[in-house]
Amino acid sequence: MTPKQPYTTDTSTEAEAIQLELLRRMSPEDRIAKMCNLSASLRRMAFDAIRRVHPELNEVEVRLKFIESTYGKELAAEVRNHLQKRETT
Repeated sequence: MTPKQPYTTDTSTEAEAIQLELLRRMSPEDRIAKMCNLSASLRRMAFDAIRRVHPELNEVEVRLKFIESTYGKELAAEVRNHLQKRETT
């Protein structure tokens, strides 16, 4: 039998057990809200990191860079083309 791997490397076993118990006690709605808040925070941090590395980019380009790094160059190119077509109509 393989030993259970911790879901994080910087949390003690005791703290992890408490965190998991608190999550289990949350309602499904509260868990979804927590997940949405964590996801939004992660996106903000990613955008901030892109801005630090590429201060020359405007907000649209920052979002396109995020799409490229998250979903791939092909989708970013399609979004870029869509935005350019939308500007000309």
